[in-house]
Amino acid sequence: MLTHPLTRPFTALDRIGNWGADLPLRLFLAWEFFESGLEKFNGANWFADLQGSFPFPFDLLPASLNWQLSMWAELLCPLLLLLGLGTRLASAVLAVVTLVAIAAVHWPAEWSSLAELAQGYAISDQGHGNFKLPLIYLVALLPLLLKGSGRLSLDHWLWRRA
Repeated sequence: MLTHPLTRPFTALDRIGNWGADLPLRLFLAWEFFESGLEKFNGANWFADLQGSFPFPFDLLPASLNWQLSMWAELLCPLLLLLGLGTRLASAVLAVVTLVAIAAVHWPAEWSSLAELAQGYAISDQGHGNFKLPLIYLVALLPLLLKGSGRLSLDHWLWRRA
């Protein structure tokens, strides 16, 4: 197969990418979400303080149930991401957890302009929200949700066996 001289150096990277381009995302997200789940597992339920901020239908559930759902999603779904098993489902669940967290905790309580909203695009809350990190997680989950876990995964192995 003839290749252009400028693309030859990238041929090996293309082969590696076909096998494991998703792996860094899976490892990163698994670590971040599992760490958050462990904090919930070892900590006290503080969801009751913000139950009114939860979006529908989570605002209808008791705070203790929301705590348990969030904690177990953040403990089990990262393990699935590590294994590459049910990657799309795990990514979808973690995306929902993240969207609820943005709505309930990280979104600014009040804003009247896009300039004010943009001040919430920060890691620490200075009175304007702090939705930058959860938004990064959503963007990182998107390729896994859309494309799955790739070849270096149990999903791929099971799919080939079936």
